[in-house]
Amino acid sequence: MKRLITLFLLTLSTYTFGQSSDDLLAQAKTQAFDQKNYPEAIKTLKQAIEKSPDYLDLHIFLGRIYTWSDQVEEARNVFKPWFEKKVDTEDFYLAYASLEYWNDEEDRALEILQQGLEFNPKSEDLLYLQARIYNSLDQYEKAEESLNTLLSQNPKHTEGRELLVRIRDLTAKNAIGVTYNFVHFDKQFADNWHIVGLSYRRATSIGSFIFRTNLAQKFGDNGIQFEVEGYPRLSKMFYLYTGVGYSNQVGIFPKYRTGVSLYANLPQSFEGEIGYRQLHFNDDVWMYTASVGKYYQNLWFNLRTYLTPGNSNLSHSYTGTVRYYTKGANDYLGFQIGTGISPDENRSNLLEPQIYKMKTYKIGLDYNFTLGKRNIFWIQGTYFNQEYQRETRGNQYDLTLGFNRTF
Repeated sequence: MKRLITLFLLTLSTYTFGQSSDDLLAQAKTQAFDQKNYPEAIKTLKQAIEKSPDYLDLHIFLGRIYTWSDQVEEARNVFKPWFEKKVDTEDFYLAYASLEYWNDEEDRALEILQQGLEFNPKSEDLLYLQARIYNSLDQYEKAEESLNTLLSQNPKHTEGRELLVRIRDLTAKNAIGVTYNFVHFDKQFADNWHIVGLSYRRATSIGSFIFRTNLAQKFGDNGIQFEVEGYPRLSKMFYLYTGVGYSNQVGIFPKYRTGVSLYANLPQSFEGEIGYRQLHFNDDVWMYTASVGKYYQNLWFNLRTYLTPGNSNLSHSYTGTVRYYTKGANDYLGFQIGTGISPDENRSNLLEPQIYKMKTYKIGLDYNFTLGKRNIFWIQGTYFNQEYQRETRGNQYDLTLGFNRTF
C-alpha cells in the first residue's frame, strides 16, 4: 500500500511540475471562468509563478482574480511592483486601473492610465476607461477629449460613441442657437409657413436647461411662443426630459404645452424612453410616447411611437431614425421615415388638434456638422403626404436650417 501511495504522489508531482507555465495559465483560466473556482485558480497561478517569476501574464491574471474575489490589497500587492518597473504591456495597465476605479480610487486609476497611455497612446481600451473615469468625476471636457482621440482612431467604437453623445451637452456651459423652418403646402394652404426659433442652453450640475422663443407666421398673421426645457440627471442610468410652453396666439400655437419623459441608459448600448406630451388648444390633446434606441459602431437606430387616445379609437404614429456619425457627437447624416405627426416637431406647434387623427406619411434627411470646436450647423428636409381632410390628401415640404454656438 505504501508503494502505491508513493507511486501516486510521484506521478502527481511529475504531472504538476511537468506542466509548462502556459499550461498552468490555461488551467487557471478554466478554473476561473468555467468552474468559477477562484481559490484553485490562485493556487495554480502561484505554482506557475514559482516556475516563471518574470512571466507578466501570470501576474496580470492573478491580480485580476484577486480583484474579482474582492481581495483588493492582495491585487495591489501583485500590481504595484510591475507598475514601478514601468512595464509597457497594455493589458497590465487596464487590469490595474480597473481595480482602482472599481474601488473608488479614481485619481489613482487616472495616474495608472496616464503611464499606460505613454507606452500605448493608441490603446482603445485605455482611452475608453480614461473617458469613463473622467465622466464619473464630472470632468466632461477631459472625457470628451479622450473620446475624440479614441473615435478618431476607430469611429466604429460603439461604447465610446454612446458615451460621447451622452456628454455632448455637458462639455460647454452655454450655447445660443437659431433655427429657421420653412413649410410649403401644395394644396392645403395657399400661404407658406415660417418659424424662427431663438434658444439659449445652460449646462448645470444637475443637467442642461434650454430657454426658447418661437416666432411664427401663418395666414399672414404672426405669433410668439415661449418654451423651457430641461434634461435633469437622476443617476448614471436615468435622466428626464421636461418641457413647458405658453402662447397667447392660440390660432398659431397651442395655448400651452407640457411634456415629460424618463430616459434610461441601458446595457449593450441601448436607450429606452417612456413619457407623455400634452397640447392645449381649445381642448387638450394627450399623447403617450415610448422609444428605444441602439448604438452600433458609428450608427444609431431609434424607433418611436406616439399614442393618442380618442373617444372611440386610438391614433398612433411611428417613426424610425438612423444616424451615421462621421466624426464627433454633432457630425452625422440622418434618415427618417414614419407615419403620423410628432408633437416634438417644431412645425407641429402650429397644427390644430384634429390633425393628429389624420393619416400622414413622412420621409426625411438631415445633416449635422461642426466647424471648429464651437460652431454646429444642421440642415433638414422632410416630405409629408398628409390627409388634411377625410379622404383628401396633400403634399407638404419642410426645410429647416439651424446654427448653435457653444461657449
